[in-house]
Amino acid sequence: MNNATTIPIESFTVAEKLLLMERLWEDLSRQPSNVVPPEWHGDVLSARLAAVKEGRTELVDWEAAKKRLRDRLK
Repeated sequence: MNNATTIPIESFTVAEKLLLMERLWEDLSRQPSNVVPPEWHGDVLSARLAAVKEGRTELVDWEAAKKRLRDRLK
């Protein structure tokens, strides 16, 4: 990114920031081999899968999760 380019994210609403994050992730996801997750992500995923297997939590569809988050912001 050019140093002359600035994005005034502090002036964005929470909904606008979430939409921006979603669009950035969609763009990054187009070439997943370029995105190397940190090692701790594997640890978090393992812990969450164990919680599902043990019945301490349940999986939620991504679209449903996004809707739930958007509804909270209204």
